[in-house]
Amino acid sequence: MNVPAPAAPPANGKRGRIIASILGVFAAAGIIYGLYWFFDGRYYESTDDAYVSANLVQVTPQTNGTVVTIGADDTDFVKAGHPLVELDRADAKIALDQAESQLAKAVRGVRNLFATAAQLKATVEMHRAELQRAQDDYAGRQRLAASGAVSGEDVRHAREALASARAALQAAEHQAAATGALVDGTDINHHPDVLNAAAHLREAYLAYARTVVPAPVTGYVARRNVQLGQRVSPGVVLMAVVPLDQVWVDANFKEVQLADMRTGQPVTVNADLYGDAVTYHGKVQGFGAGTGGAFALLPAQNATGNWVKVVQRVPVRIALDPAEVAAHPLQVGLSATVKVDISESGNGKDARLSQAARTTPAATTHVFDALETEADARVAAIVAANAGNTPAKAAP
Repeated sequence: MNVPAPAAPPANGKRGRIIASILGVFAAAGIIYGLYWFFDGRYYESTDDAYVSANLVQVTPQTNGTVVTIGADDTDFVKAGHPLVELDRADAKIALDQAESQLAKAVRGVRNLFATAAQLKATVEMHRAELQRAQDDYAGRQRLAASGAVSGEDVRHAREALASARAALQAAEHQAAATGALVDGTDINHHPDVLNAAAHLREAYLAYARTVVPAPVTGYVARRNVQLGQRVSPGVVLMAVVPLDQVWVDANFKEVQLADMRTGQPVTVNADLYGDAVTYHGKVQGFGAGTGGAFALLPAQNATGNWVKVVQRVPVRIALDPAEVAAHPLQVGLSATVKVDISESGNGKDARLSQAARTTPAATTHVFDALETEADARVAAIVAANAGNTPAKAAP
Protein backbone atom coordinates (compact mmCIF):
# COMPACT_ATOMS: atom_id res chain seq x y z
CA MET A 1 0.00 0.00 0.00
CA ASN A 2 1.50 3.36 -1.11
CA VAL A 3 1.43 6.30 1.38
CA PRO A 4 0.80 9.66 -0.40
CA ALA A 5 3.55 12.31 -0.02
CA PRO A 6 2.67 15.40 2.04
CA ALA A 7 1.50 18.35 -0.04
CA ALA A 8 4.04 21.19 -0.61
CA PRO A 9 3.11 24.55 0.94
CA PRO A 10 1.71 27.03 -1.50
CA ALA A 11 4.40 29.03 -3.34
CA ASN A 12 2.37 32.21 -3.05
CA GLY A 13 2.89 32.37 0.74
CA LYS A 14 6.71 32.35 0.45
CA ARG A 15 6.67 34.90 -2.33
CA GLY A 16 4.44 37.12 -0.29
CA ARG A 17 6.79 37.01 2.69
CA ILE A 18 9.74 37.98 0.49
CA ILE A 19 7.84 40.87 -1.02
CA ALA A 20 6.67 41.94 2.40
CA SER A 21 10.27 41.86 3.68
CA ILE A 22 11.50 43.94 0.76
CA LEU A 23 8.71 46.44 1.22
CA GLY A 24 9.51 46.58 4.91
CA VAL A 25 13.14 47.32 4.19
CA PHE A 26 12.20 50.12 1.79
CA ALA A 27 9.67 51.47 4.25
CA ALA A 28 12.22 51.43 7.06
CA ALA A 29 14.79 53.13 4.82
CA GLY A 30 12.21 55.74 3.84
CA ILE A 31 11.31 56.38 7.46
CA ILE A 32 14.98 56.65 8.46
CA TYR A 33 15.71 59.02 5.58
CA GLY A 34 12.59 61.05 6.39
CA LEU A 35 13.66 61.37 10.01
CA TYR A 36 17.19 62.30 8.93
CA TRP A 37 15.89 64.91 6.50
CA PHE A 38 13.46 66.37 9.02
CA PHE A 39 15.91 66.65 11.88
CA ASP A 40 19.17 67.32 9.98
CA GLY A 41 19.25 66.98 6.20
CA ARG A 42 16.92 69.85 5.37
CA TYR A 43 19.30 72.27 7.08
CA TYR A 44 22.18 71.57 4.68
CA GLU A 45 22.87 71.99 0.98
CA SER A 46 25.77 70.14 -0.55
CA THR A 47 27.49 69.66 -3.89
CA ASP A 48 30.50 67.83 -5.23
CA ASP A 49 30.77 70.24 -8.16
CA ALA A 50 33.38 72.36 -6.37
CA TYR A 51 36.99 73.21 -7.09
CA VAL A 52 39.87 74.94 -5.35
CA SER A 53 40.76 78.36 -6.77
CA ALA A 54 43.40 81.00 -6.11
CA ASN A 55 44.79 84.18 -7.61
CA LEU A 56 47.10 83.65 -10.57
CA VAL A 57 49.25 86.74 -10.18
CA GLN A 58 50.74 87.55 -13.56
CA VAL A 59 54.32 88.81 -13.66
CA THR A 60 54.84 91.47 -16.35
CA PRO A 61 57.72 93.90 -16.96
CA GLN A 62 57.25 97.65 -16.61
CA THR A 63 59.91 98.56 -19.15
CA ASN A 64 61.42 97.29 -22.39
CA GLY A 65 64.51 95.14 -22.32
CA THR A 66 66.31 91.92 -23.16
CA VAL A 67 66.12 89.07 -20.65
CA VAL A 68 69.54 88.21 -19.20
CA THR A 69 68.58 86.30 -16.04
CA ILE A 70 65.64 84.13 -15.01
CA GLY A 71 65.53 83.82 -11.25
CA ALA A 72 62.83 81.16 -10.82
CA ASP A 73 61.22 78.31 -12.72
CA ASP A 74 57.92 76.44 -12.58
CA THR A 75 57.17 74.83 -9.20
CA ASP A 76 59.69 77.07 -7.39
CA PHE A 77 58.59 78.73 -4.18
CA VAL A 78 59.40 82.45 -4.08
CA LYS A 79 58.84 85.18 -1.54
CA ALA A 80 57.44 88.60 -2.33
CA GLY A 81 60.20 90.80 -3.75
CA HIS A 82 62.36 87.92 -4.99
CA PRO A 83 63.89 88.86 -8.40
CA LEU A 84 62.22 86.66 -11.01
CA VAL A 85 63.57 88.20 -14.22
CA GLU A 86 66.42 90.61 -14.89
CA LEU A 87 66.71 92.69 -18.06
CA ASP A 88 69.82 94.17 -19.64
CA ARG A 89 70.32 97.51 -17.90
CA ALA A 90 73.14 99.09 -19.92
CA ASP A 91 70.93 101.68 -21.63
CA ALA A 92 69.05 102.41 -18.42
CA LYS A 93 72.35 102.96 -16.58
CA ILE A 94 73.49 105.52 -19.16
CA ALA A 95 70.18 107.37 -18.90
CA LEU A 96 70.46 107.33 -15.10
CA ASP A 97 73.99 108.76 -15.17
CA GLN A 98 72.86 111.53 -17.50
CA ALA A 99 69.92 112.38 -15.25
CA GLU A 100 72.17 112.51 -12.19
CA SER A 101 74.59 114.87 -13.91
CA GLN A 102 71.73 117.09 -15.07
CA LEU A 103 70.41 117.33 -11.52
CA ALA A 104 73.85 118.21 -10.18
CA LYS A 105 74.20 120.85 -12.90
CA ALA A 106 70.76 122.27 -12.06
CA VAL A 107 71.62 122.51 -8.36
CA ARG A 108 74.87 124.34 -9.10
CA GLY A 109 73.06 126.65 -11.51
CA VAL A 110 70.51 127.52 -8.84
CA ARG A 111 73.34 128.10 -6.37
CA ASN A 112 74.73 130.60 -8.85
CA LEU A 113 71.35 132.29 -9.08
CA PHE A 114 71.15 132.66 -5.30
CA ALA A 115 74.69 134.03 -5.17
CA THR A 116 74.01 136.47 -8.01
CA ALA A 117 70.82 137.65 -6.34
CA ALA A 118 72.68 138.30 -3.10
CA GLN A 119 75.42 140.15 -4.99
CA LEU A 120 72.92 142.33 -6.79
CA LYS A 121 71.20 143.20 -3.54
CA ALA A 122 74.57 144.38 -2.19
CA THR A 123 75.12 146.36 -5.38
CA VAL A 124 71.76 148.10 -4.92
CA GLU A 125 72.75 149.11 -1.40
CA MET A 126 76.10 150.41 -2.69
CA HIS A 127 74.39 152.51 -5.38
CA ARG A 128 71.88 153.77 -2.83
CA ALA A 129 74.77 155.00 -0.66
CA GLU A 130 76.43 156.62 -3.69
CA LEU A 131 73.15 158.37 -4.50
CA GLN A 132 72.90 159.68 -0.96
CA ARG A 133 76.49 160.97 -1.15
CA ALA A 134 75.78 162.63 -4.51
CA GLN A 135 72.67 164.29 -3.07
CA ASP A 136 74.60 165.62 -0.09
CA ASP A 137 77.40 166.88 -2.34
CA TYR A 138 74.97 168.63 -4.66
CA ALA A 139 73.10 170.28 -1.77
CA GLY A 140 76.37 171.47 -0.22
CA ARG A 141 77.62 172.99 -3.47
CA GLN A 142 74.31 174.78 -3.97
CA ARG A 143 74.72 176.47 -0.57
CA LEU A 144 78.30 177.45 -1.36
CA ALA A 145 77.35 178.73 -4.80
CA ALA A 146 75.06 181.34 -3.21
CA SER A 147 78.06 182.89 -1.42
CA GLY A 148 80.32 182.58 -4.45
CA ALA A 149 82.62 180.02 -2.81
CA VAL A 150 82.23 177.58 -5.72
CA SER A 151 81.73 178.14 -9.39
CA GLY A 152 78.62 177.38 -11.35
CA GLU A 153 80.53 174.69 -13.21
CA ASP A 154 81.14 172.80 -9.95
CA VAL A 155 77.44 172.92 -9.22
CA ARG A 156 76.66 171.63 -12.70
CA HIS A 157 79.10 168.71 -12.25
CA ALA A 158 77.54 167.85 -8.90
CA ARG A 159 74.07 167.87 -10.46
CA GLU A 160 75.22 165.54 -13.25
CA ALA A 161 76.86 163.21 -10.72
CA LEU A 162 73.56 163.10 -8.80
CA ALA A 163 71.63 162.18 -11.93
CA SER A 164 74.16 159.51 -12.81
CA ALA A 165 73.99 158.01 -9.30
CA ARG A 166 70.18 157.97 -9.45
CA ALA A 167 70.22 156.18 -12.84
CA ALA A 168 72.78 153.66 -11.62
CA LEU A 169 70.61 152.89 -8.61
CA GLN A 170 67.56 152.33 -10.80
CA ALA A 171 69.51 150.04 -13.13
CA ALA A 172 70.83 148.03 -10.19
CA GLU A 173 67.33 147.74 -8.71
CA HIS A 174 65.89 146.46 -12.01
CA GLN A 175 68.70 143.96 -12.41
CA ALA A 176 68.25 142.75 -8.82
CA ALA A 177 64.50 142.43 -9.36
CA ALA A 178 65.02 140.39 -12.53
CA THR A 179 67.38 137.98 -10.79
CA GLY A 180 65.26 137.92 -7.66
CA ALA A 181 62.27 136.81 -9.70
CA LEU A 182 64.18 133.58 -10.41
CA VAL A 183 64.81 132.74 -6.75
CA ASP A 184 62.26 134.60 -4.61
CA GLY A 185 59.96 132.41 -2.49
CA THR A 186 61.91 129.21 -3.12
CA ASP A 187 64.99 127.28 -2.10
CA ILE A 188 67.29 124.80 -3.78
CA ASN A 189 65.05 121.81 -3.13
CA HIS A 190 61.97 123.53 -4.50
CA HIS A 191 63.40 125.60 -7.30
CA PRO A 192 61.66 124.79 -10.62
CA ASP A 193 64.93 123.91 -12.35
CA VAL A 194 65.89 121.49 -9.58
CA LEU A 195 62.40 120.00 -9.41
CA ASN A 196 62.43 119.40 -13.15
CA ALA A 197 65.85 117.74 -13.05
CA ALA A 198 64.83 115.71 -10.00
CA ALA A 199 61.72 114.46 -11.82
CA HIS A 200 63.88 113.31 -14.73
CA LEU A 201 66.21 111.57 -12.29
CA ARG A 202 63.30 109.76 -10.60
CA GLU A 203 62.05 108.66 -14.00
CA ALA A 204 65.49 107.40 -15.00
CA TYR A 205 65.99 105.64 -11.67
CA LEU A 206 62.62 103.89 -11.89
CA ALA A 207 63.42 102.73 -15.42
CA TYR A 208 66.78 101.43 -14.16
CA ALA A 209 65.30 99.71 -11.08
CA ARG A 210 62.50 98.17 -13.10
CA THR A 211 64.96 96.14 -15.12
CA VAL A 212 64.60 93.72 -12.21
CA VAL A 213 61.10 92.20 -12.13
CA PRO A 214 60.22 91.07 -8.57
CA ALA A 215 57.63 88.57 -7.38
CA PRO A 216 54.53 90.60 -6.42
CA VAL A 217 53.44 88.06 -3.80
CA THR A 218 54.71 85.01 -1.98
CA GLY A 219 53.78 81.78 -3.73
CA TYR A 220 54.68 79.16 -6.31
CA VAL A 221 55.83 79.92 -9.86
CA ALA A 222 53.62 78.57 -12.64
CA ARG A 223 53.28 78.96 -16.40
CA ARG A 224 56.74 80.38 -17.09
CA ASN A 225 56.81 81.68 -20.66
CA VAL A 226 59.95 83.81 -20.71
CA GLN A 227 63.26 82.68 -22.19
CA LEU A 228 66.82 84.04 -22.06
CA GLY A 229 67.54 86.60 -24.76
CA GLN A 230 63.87 87.33 -25.28
CA ARG A 231 63.00 90.94 -25.99
CA VAL A 232 60.09 91.88 -23.74
CA SER A 233 57.92 94.95 -23.39
CA PRO A 234 55.44 96.18 -20.76
CA GLY A 235 52.37 93.99 -20.51
CA VAL A 236 53.97 90.76 -21.75
CA VAL A 237 53.19 87.93 -19.30
CA LEU A 238 56.46 86.33 -18.25
CA MET A 239 55.13 83.88 -15.66
CA ALA A 240 52.57 83.63 -12.87
CA VAL A 241 52.90 83.34 -9.11
CA VAL A 242 50.16 81.48 -7.24
CA PRO A 243 49.80 82.29 -3.50
CA LEU A 244 48.57 78.91 -2.25
CA ASP A 245 48.15 80.27 1.29
CA GLN A 246 45.19 82.33 0.04
CA VAL A 247 43.05 79.73 -1.73
CA TRP A 248 39.27 79.48 -1.71
CA VAL A 249 36.66 77.09 -3.09
CA ASP A 250 34.20 77.85 -5.87
CA ALA A 251 31.20 75.56 -5.36
CA ASN A 252 28.63 75.36 -8.16
CA PHE A 253 25.20 74.87 -6.60
CA LYS A 254 22.00 74.19 -8.49
CA GLU A 255 19.65 77.13 -8.68
CA VAL A 256 17.07 75.26 -6.58
CA GLN A 257 19.58 75.05 -3.71
CA LEU A 258 20.21 78.79 -3.38
CA ALA A 259 16.96 80.06 -1.85
CA ASP A 260 18.10 79.76 1.77
CA MET A 261 21.80 80.41 1.29
CA ARG A 262 23.28 83.58 2.74
CA THR A 263 26.76 85.07 3.05
CA GLY A 264 28.43 84.18 6.32
CA GLN A 265 26.83 80.74 6.71
CA PRO A 266 29.24 78.04 7.99
CA VAL A 267 30.60 75.54 5.49
CA THR A 268 32.51 72.27 5.69
CA VAL A 269 34.74 71.22 2.80
CA ASN A 270 36.36 67.89 2.02
CA ALA A 271 38.98 67.88 -0.72
CA ASP A 272 39.36 64.74 -2.79
CA LEU A 273 43.10 65.01 -2.17
CA TYR A 274 42.67 64.10 1.51
CA GLY A 275 39.21 62.55 1.46
CA ASP A 276 37.17 62.45 4.66
CA ALA A 277 40.36 62.41 6.76
CA VAL A 278 40.63 66.19 6.55
CA THR A 279 37.71 68.58 6.89
CA TYR A 280 38.12 72.29 6.23
CA HIS A 281 35.86 74.87 7.80
CA GLY A 282 34.87 78.11 6.18
CA LYS A 283 32.05 80.51 5.40
CA VAL A 284 30.03 81.55 2.40
CA GLN A 285 31.83 84.63 1.09
CA GLY A 286 29.56 85.56 -1.79
CA PHE A 287 27.57 84.51 -4.83
CA GLY A 288 28.31 84.81 -8.50
CA ALA A 289 26.38 87.50 -10.34
CA GLY A 290 25.00 84.90 -12.73
CA THR A 291 25.19 81.31 -13.86
CA GLY A 292 28.23 79.93 -15.60
CA GLY A 293 26.39 79.80 -18.92
CA ALA A 294 25.46 83.48 -18.70
CA PHE A 295 29.13 84.49 -18.77
CA ALA A 296 30.27 81.90 -21.29
CA LEU A 297 32.01 83.01 -24.45
CA LEU A 298 29.03 81.72 -26.45
CA PRO A 299 25.94 81.97 -24.19
CA ALA A 300 23.10 79.55 -24.87
CA GLN A 301 20.35 80.86 -27.16
CA ASN A 302 17.12 79.35 -25.89
CA ALA A 303 14.92 81.24 -28.36
CA THR A 304 15.74 78.89 -31.24
CA GLY A 305 12.70 76.70 -30.63
CA ASN A 306 14.62 73.54 -29.76
CA TRP A 307 14.57 74.23 -26.03
CA VAL A 308 15.28 71.75 -23.27
CA LYS A 309 15.24 73.02 -19.71
CA VAL A 310 18.50 72.41 -17.91
CA VAL A 311 18.98 73.14 -14.23
CA GLN A 312 21.51 75.94 -14.03
CA ARG A 313 24.34 76.23 -11.51
CA VAL A 314 25.62 79.39 -9.79
CA PRO A 315 29.16 79.66 -8.39
CA VAL A 316 29.33 80.27 -4.64
CA ARG A 317 32.64 81.36 -3.18
CA ILE A 318 33.73 79.67 0.05
CA ALA A 319 36.40 81.31 2.20
CA LEU A 320 38.54 78.76 4.07
CA ASP A 321 40.31 78.93 7.42
CA PRO A 322 43.93 79.95 6.61
CA ALA A 323 45.30 77.89 9.52
CA GLU A 324 43.68 74.73 8.20
CA VAL A 325 44.94 75.45 4.69
CA ALA A 326 48.46 75.93 6.06
CA ALA A 327 48.25 72.59 7.88
CA HIS A 328 46.93 70.76 4.81
CA PRO A 329 47.91 72.68 1.65
CA LEU A 330 45.67 72.71 -1.40
CA GLN A 331 46.41 73.35 -5.05
CA VAL A 332 44.44 75.12 -7.71
CA GLY A 333 41.86 72.99 -9.51
CA LEU A 334 41.49 70.22 -6.94
CA SER A 335 38.00 68.77 -6.57
CA ALA A 336 36.08 69.14 -3.33
CA THR A 337 32.74 68.39 -1.70
CA VAL A 338 31.02 71.33 -0.02
CA LYS A 339 28.29 71.28 2.60
CA VAL A 340 26.58 74.53 3.65
CA ASP A 341 24.68 74.86 6.91
CA ILE A 342 21.61 76.89 5.89
CA SER A 343 20.06 76.76 9.35
CA GLU A 344 21.95 79.91 10.27
CA SER A 345 20.97 83.24 8.78
CA GLY A 346 24.53 84.30 8.03
CA ASN A 347 24.75 88.04 7.34
CA GLY A 348 21.02 88.57 6.98
CA LYS A 349 18.13 86.17 6.56
CA ASP A 350 16.17 88.54 4.33
CA ALA A 351 19.07 89.72 2.14
CA ARG A 352 19.93 86.77 -0.09
CA LEU A 353 22.52 88.85 -1.97
CA SER A 354 24.57 90.97 0.40
CA GLN A 355 24.97 94.64 -0.53
CA ALA A 356 27.69 95.44 1.98
CA ALA A 357 30.47 97.38 0.27
CA ARG A 358 34.06 96.20 0.64
CA THR A 359 36.08 98.45 2.95
CA THR A 360 39.52 96.91 2.41
CA PRO A 361 41.43 96.06 -0.79
CA ALA A 362 40.80 92.60 -2.19
CA ALA A 363 44.55 92.22 -2.75
CA THR A 364 47.60 94.41 -2.37
CA THR A 365 51.38 94.28 -2.75
CA HIS A 366 54.12 96.52 -1.38
CA VAL A 367 57.14 95.22 -3.29
CA PHE A 368 57.21 98.31 -5.50
CA ASP A 369 56.91 100.87 -2.69
CA ALA A 370 60.65 100.98 -2.01
CA LEU A 371 61.49 102.22 -5.51
CA GLU A 372 60.04 105.67 -4.93
CA THR A 373 61.77 105.94 -1.56
CA GLU A 374 65.10 104.95 -3.10
CA ALA A 375 64.65 107.47 -5.90
CA ASP A 376 63.92 110.24 -3.38
CA ALA A 377 67.00 109.31 -1.38
CA ARG A 378 69.14 109.46 -4.52
CA VAL A 379 67.79 112.91 -5.36
CA ALA A 380 68.40 114.18 -1.82
CA ALA A 381 71.99 112.89 -1.84
CA ILE A 382 72.84 114.61 -5.13
CA VAL A 383 71.25 117.89 -4.00
CA ALA A 384 73.16 117.80 -0.71
CA ALA A 385 76.43 117.00 -2.47
CA ASN A 386 76.12 119.95 -4.84
CA ALA A 387 74.38 122.54 -2.68
CA GLY A 388 77.63 123.65 -1.03
CA ASN A 389 77.07 126.13 1.79
CA THR A 390 73.77 127.26 0.35
CA PRO A 391 70.90 126.00 2.54
CA ALA A 392 68.85 123.37 0.72
CA LYS A 393 65.69 124.68 2.38
CA ALA A 394 64.65 128.24 2.89
CA ALA A 395 64.92 129.61 6.38
CA PRO A 396 61.57 129.78 8.22
